[in-house]
Amino acid sequence: MLDIAEELHRWVEQGRDFAVATVVAVGGSAPRRPGAALAVDTAGTAIGSVSGGCVEGAVYDLCQQALQDGETVLERFGYSDEDAFAVGLTCGGIIDILVTPVRAADPARPVIRAALAAAARGEAAAMARVVSGPAELMGRALVVRPDGESYDGGPGYEDGPGYDGGFGAHPELDRTVAAEAGAFLDAGRTGTLEIGEQGSRCGAPLTVLVEASVPPPRMIVFGAIDFASALVRIGKFLGYRVTVCDARPVFATEARFPEADEIVVEWPHKYLERTDVDARTVLCVLTHDAKFDVPLLQLALRLPVAYVGAMGSRRTHLDRNERLREVGVTEMELARLRSPIGLDLGARTPEETALSIASEIVANRRGGSGVSLTGAHTPIHHEAASTPAGRIGSVA
Repeated sequence: MLDIAEELHRWVEQGRDFAVATVVAVGGSAPRRPGAALAVDTAGTAIGSVSGGCVEGAVYDLCQQALQDGETVLERFGYSDEDAFAVGLTCGGIIDILVTPVRAADPARPVIRAALAAAARGEAAAMARVVSGPAELMGRALVVRPDGESYDGGPGYEDGPGYDGGFGAHPELDRTVAAEAGAFLDAGRTGTLEIGEQGSRCGAPLTVLVEASVPPPRMIVFGAIDFASALVRIGKFLGYRVTVCDARPVFATEARFPEADEIVVEWPHKYLERTDVDARTVLCVLTHDAKFDVPLLQLALRLPVAYVGAMGSRRTHLDRNERLREVGVTEMELARLRSPIGLDLGARTPEETALSIASEIVANRRGGSGVSLTGAHTPIHHEAASTPAGRIGSVA
């Protein structure tokens, strides 16, 4: 639901009733990951996607039915060997979809509204909903924020420390789910957890979907060159918040990088020392000038970031590595450096080079090999350990 938060928040503010279908689990080769959502309002307007087209029509009908009867349902879709044109996933996968009505009279609407508002503003928040369990818990929601603030969940909900809303079944259940959802939020993940209805392993088992909404990851491009302009564009396309940093004010300008979120005129290593990075941040060093590269990479290779790449010829690469060793960079730290930056696509133009760099970033993030899928006999979708860009962190 939170992956289409901006649109759904507008619907809530306009007072619209709607139903949301959310992917809660996948098996085999499925086109969308947990957290992907499709919503339908009472006028029949649809936004989002749960399958890339395979089962959208059937899910659309389920949403309309949920709006009529007010019932939350869990539906499974898979490939039909007997009839390839039956409702199913022709890719051979299986997806479980939770369909939830969000109407004005529904008690969970204020909690969902608060989660959508936070996600639409780009703030970190996690929302937990029961996927399977007692009928009286279906459709209930709980929202967690990392700062410990509580939302106004409205009548029928008891606020707790660091979360809002609840399932109304057992206080320990709310506390346990809030703690688990907080862990999902810290990791930027979306996925399911199994828990007893009393908050432990006691009672009937529940399956809870936790959707985590986190701010976009950062891409910092060092070196305001023509290749950087193309990389900024593709970084934005991939959902990164992109910063361009260069010590030369004549090159680091808004006119040259109109699509960048931020332009910084400062020595690269000085800027990296003071700015915030995390485990999703990617650092692309395009300066290929030792006076910039060495102090910058000396710092970058010791930071807990997702990716560090540096541009340059193989001769530049070897010279740069020797300079880094001279200033104390270890072999283990050097092993983190992607240099020369990018995958071997035979790229020539700035745009092709940007595609090469972006491809390596995606492969690194998703656990891909970078080889051609034709004849490779490798999985198309990898279960990597890192978190994707964008609002929703899928089951990584």
